[in-house]
Amino acid sequence: MKEEFNVVEAVGLQKTFKDFWGRAKVEALRSASFQVKKGEVFGLLGPNGSGKSTTIKILLGLLKPTAGKVSILGHRPDEMFVKQHVGYLPEETSLYPQLTAEETLMYLGSLFSLGKKECKYRTDQLLEMTGLTHARKRLIGEFSKGMARRIGIAQALINDPQLLVLDEPTSGLDPIGCREVKDLIQFLSSQDKSIIMSSHLLSDVQDVCDYAMILYGGKVCAEGRMSELLKVSELTTVTFPSENEEVLQTLNKSVPKADIKISNPTQSLEDLFLNVISGASKDIESSGAHSGTGSADYLKKQNDALSQYLAKDEAPTISEPTKPKVTVNSNVLNALVDDNEESEPTEVVKVASDSNDEINDKLKSLL
Repeated sequence: MKEEFNVVEAVGLQKTFKDFWGRAKVEALRSASFQVKKGEVFGLLGPNGSGKSTTIKILLGLLKPTAGKVSILGHRPDEMFVKQHVGYLPEETSLYPQLTAEETLMYLGSLFSLGKKECKYRTDQLLEMTGLTHARKRLIGEFSKGMARRIGIAQALINDPQLLVLDEPTSGLDPIGCREVKDLIQFLSSQDKSIIMSSHLLSDVQDVCDYAMILYGGKVCAEGRMSELLKVSELTTVTFPSENEEVLQTLNKSVPKADIKISNPTQSLEDLFLNVISGASKDIESSGAHSGTGSADYLKKQNDALSQYLAKDEAPTISEPTKPKVTVNSNVLNALVDDNEESEPTEVVKVASDSNDEINDKLKSLL
């Protein structure tokens, strides 16, 4: 049974965006309060403009709330301790197009002060897990949207985060990739990692989320455990084998026929699709993304200082990470996590190119 530990606590969050003159322009959040427990998959739902992106940016420390409080693992979102233990997959995957998949993970691993051997170990496992081992030497700029999404998921896990924030994680993925991502989310939850998932694909949210919150106009309109939110208390479903004529006759006699709907259950289109592809893959080769091979070992439960902290509510002693030997343009790092829809892709490529030599020098020392 999962321990009742609140990894995320938000109380009365408000965010008001103002115009040039300081006048209130948009109320993005209005007194939103919620908690995310240890090992819980939390669904953040709502139509466009409901406040989901604003909530995510506040949790990541990219925005400060106008009012209210929020804590991650008992700390402020902008503290270094939190950033060491949070993984983020933005809605649009923005990575260095001139780096290969392997170079990308090695470089990002070094930013978390991981040693060369540890970077290589995690990179190999993540590439295998996301089905990109065969494409490890290909440039990110040559990837399809689905393959770029897979490497985006890998980079969000390079630091073995305790809180994973996923914004539209299955966007651009084929049905096989969607199933693998959902299986991965459930695996991470079983390892006591907390996941916040924002998605417009409600079927995906229903499949994996334990708890859901629906926002509209910045307000929390509904929240609760998924099983309770979806329950239709006015109806009861009865399932029995179709060959059991005795049960069927009993139902027909005891309940008016107008109130009974009898039909055979069907499998989902996703299950049918995956079964067909699974059979075809045995005889047909494909150059696209391959199926992943389970989950990386390093993502499994570890008996470390952080685990003890989560269990005992005691803050561990964490030393400050060593500074990278190479100084990278801060604009480049901002481009990695920038989720601003108004920014042009060409600007990101240009910024990355300005520090290309610095990145290459860093990679030479890692590979």
